[in-house]
Amino acid sequence: MAKLAPQHVLKFSRGVLTQEKKRATKELLSTITDPSVIVMADWLKIRGTLKSWTKLWCVLKPGVLLIYKTHKNGQWVGTVLLNACELIERPSKKDGFCFKLFHPLEQSIWAVKGPKGEAVGSITQPLPSSHLIFRAASESDGRCWMDALELALKCSSLLKRTMIREGKDDMSTVGTGGEHSINFYSLLRAHNIHGFQFNDSDHLKDPDLYSDKSDREGEQDHEESDPEGLEKSEESDSDTSERQDDSYIDLDPNEHLRETPYLEQSQEELGEAGEAAQTETVSEENKSLIWTLLKQVRPGMDLSKVVLPTFILEPRSFLDKLSDYYFHADFLSEAAIEENAYNRMKKVVKWYISGFYKKPKGLKKPYNPIIGETFRCMWLHQKTNSKTFYIAEQVSHHPPVSAFYVSNRKDGFCLSGSILAKSKFYGNSLSAILDGEARLTFLNRGEDYVMNMPYAHCKGILYGTMTLELGGHVTIACEKTGYSAQLEFKLKPFLGSSDCVNQISGKIKLGKEVLATLEGHWDSEIFINDKKTGIVDTFWNPTTELRQSRLTRCTVPLEEQEEFESERLWQHVTRAINNKDQTEATNEKFILEEAQRKSARERKAKCEEWSPALFEQDPITGEWHYKYADTRPWDPLNDLIQFEKDGCIQTKVRHRTPMVTVPKRKHKSDKPKSPESGCSSPEPDHQDSSGSERHKSKHNNRLRKKGADLSELQSAIESIKQTQEDINRTITVLRSRAASRVEGSSFLQQRDYVIIIFLIFLQVLINYIFK
Repeated sequence: MAKLAPQHVLKFSRGVLTQEKKRATKELLSTITDPSVIVMADWLKIRGTLKSWTKLWCVLKPGVLLIYKTHKNGQWVGTVLLNACELIERPSKKDGFCFKLFHPLEQSIWAVKGPKGEAVGSITQPLPSSHLIFRAASESDGRCWMDALELALKCSSLLKRTMIREGKDDMSTVGTGGEHSINFYSLLRAHNIHGFQFNDSDHLKDPDLYSDKSDREGEQDHEESDPEGLEKSEESDSDTSERQDDSYIDLDPNEHLRETPYLEQSQEELGEAGEAAQTETVSEENKSLIWTLLKQVRPGMDLSKVVLPTFILEPRSFLDKLSDYYFHADFLSEAAIEENAYNRMKKVVKWYISGFYKKPKGLKKPYNPIIGETFRCMWLHQKTNSKTFYIAEQVSHHPPVSAFYVSNRKDGFCLSGSILAKSKFYGNSLSAILDGEARLTFLNRGEDYVMNMPYAHCKGILYGTMTLELGGHVTIACEKTGYSAQLEFKLKPFLGSSDCVNQISGKIKLGKEVLATLEGHWDSEIFINDKKTGIVDTFWNPTTELRQSRLTRCTVPLEEQEEFESERLWQHVTRAINNKDQTEATNEKFILEEAQRKSARERKAKCEEWSPALFEQDPITGEWHYKYADTRPWDPLNDLIQFEKDGCIQTKVRHRTPMVTVPKRKHKSDKPKSPESGCSSPEPDHQDSSGSERHKSKHNNRLRKKGADLSELQSAIESIKQTQEDINRTITVLRSRAASRVEGSSFLQQRDYVIIIFLIFLQVLINYIFK
C-alpha cells in the first residue's frame, strides 16, 4: 500500500477535525433546542451586580444553564456555560438556600449567543460576568439544584448522548408547558455510574420536594401504572438493552418476610412529677443492709464492682432503661422533614428532654447488664406508618460499656452511641455517671447531632431522706449547621423548696449568638424565650394527653428471645422483685453474677477475648459501631419495608443496592449473619439473579473501567490503612515486650531499638501523606 503524502494526511486530519467540530456543535445545539432534554427547571432568585435579587426561570440542560424571564422559555436572559464552572454552597442569614456558580480564574461564564441565535438578552438588572449567586426557596430545593448541577458538571457529555437517545423512554411529563424532566435515579442506574456519588433521596424521598405539583402527580402516575417500565424500555431498545447492573437483583416484592415477631407492651410504669416520686423511705431491715454495704466502701471509690442490695433495683436491665428516650421518636420524624435548621434543633432538644419523665417511683437502679446481654424493641409510628428499631448490647463488663443503635430509615433518622457507666461514693451521697456520647443522624441531610447525658445523683444515704436527682451539663451540637444547645440539670439546693427540684435551664445558640433560652422543670413544664421577638412560649409539658399519645412500644415475646436477651436472662430476678421476695431475688442475682465470673475466668485461662455479636469497636477512635448499620436515605421507589431479624435490622428492597455504613474496620474473623433474601445487606451482592452473561455496550465498558480504577485506588488506600494498623499493633507488642523486659531487670537489644525507630518513622510518614 502506497504511503500517503504529508499534505494528504494533513488534509484528512483537518477534515476529521471539521467533522468533530460539527458533531460537537450539533450535539450541544440539539440539547439546547430540544424541549424534551431538560435536567431540571424551576424559579430561582439571582443576585445582580446591584446587590438586589431577581426571580428568573432557570432551565438546566447538559452543559448549559439557560435563564429566562418567564417559565414558558420566553425572553431569554442569558446562557451559562457549565464546562468551566465550579459549584459551592454559599452561607446566608436569610431564609432559603444559596449556592454559587463561578469561574475559578474570574473569566466570563456566559455564552455569546442565545439558544435561538439571540445576540442580546432581555433587559434585566446587570448580572455578574464571572459568577452567579442563586437562592432557592428552601434547603431541600437548593440541595436538589446542587445535585443536578453536579451531575451536569461531571457527566455533561454522557447526558448529552443518553438524554437524546433515551429521553422519550425515561421522561415524566410536566403539566405546565408540556416540558419533560429526566428521572435521575433511573438514568444513573441504567448507565452504571458508580464513580459519581449521587444522592437520589433529595429528589425521590419526599414528594413535597418537587417544585411543581404536576411533577409529583406525573411521577406517581408513572410509577403506579408501570413500576417496571424502565426495564421494559431497556429491553425494547436495541442500542441500550441489557444495562442492568449486576449489583441490583430483581426480587419478588411479595415474597414472604421472615422477621422477628413483636408484641405490644401490655403495661409500663410512669412515675409522677416532682420530688415525691423520687424519694425512698428505707425500712429498718434494709437500713442494716445499707450499713453493711457502706462498711465496704470509702469516699471517692468506684462502685461498679460493689454488689448492691436488691431492694433498690428497678426490675429491668440498664439496656432496657436506655430505650426510654424513644417513646417520643415521632419528634425526630418531624425534625427530619423540618426545613429550617433552627426549628430542627428545637425539635431535637424537645425529643431529648422527653426521655426523662418516664421514671419509676422511688429510688431505683436498673440491673447492671451482663457481658453479651442484648435487648431489642420497636416503636410503631401511626402517622408515618413506619417503625423505629432499638438494638443494644453489653459489649464490655470491666469497664461496663453498653452500645446501642436506633434506626428508622423511612422517617430519615438513625442514632448510635455507647455509654460507660461509672459510680462514685461521696459519703452521704453517690453519683451514677454516664460517660459517653450519642450521635443522631438525619439521613437526608447528612447532619450529625452529638450529645452527652446528665448524671444521676442520690443523696441521703447516711442521714436524711434518700432522693434521686439529675445533674450536670449537656451539650447537643450540630457541626454542619452551627447550631447547638446547652442544658443544665440542676440539683436541689440545701435550703431549697420543693419548687427547686428537677430544675433545668438552657440556651439554643447559632455559633456564639444566643437565639433562645429555656427554663423550667424537666418532668413538668419548660418555657422558651425567643431572644429576637421576646415571646415566651411553652416548650415542653408532659401532660396527660401527651403521655397518652406516646408511641406504642413492642417487645419480643419471652419464648422468642435468645438466652442472653435481657428479659429472659433476668426473668427470675424480676419475678422475685415483683413478688417482694428479696432473698430469692438476691439468690437469683448471685447465680447470674457467678456464672459471669466463671465465664470470665475460663476466657482468661484460654487467653480469649470477648467478641460482641452485634457491635464492633473502631481501633482508632474507640467508638462502638453497629455491624449492620445502614445509613442510606430511604428510597420510596426501591425500599419496601424495614424489619429486624436476629438482631440484624434490614430493609426489604425491590433491587439489591450497596450498603452505606459508618467507616469501620473489617475483621477477618467476623462472620455477619446472612441477610434475608430480598433485603439490603451490609455486603453488596454482585451476582446476577438470572446467572446469564450480560453484554455491555462500549460506553458502559468505559464506565466500568473508570469504576475499576476507582476501586483499585480505594483498595490501595485500604491496604495502606491496614499496613498502618499492623504497624500500630507491632509497636504495641514491642512496647509490652519492652515493659516486660524492664520488669525482669533486662533491657532491649540494639536491634529492637532500630526496629521501633524505623516503624515510628514509617507511621509518621504515612500520617503526613494521608492527612
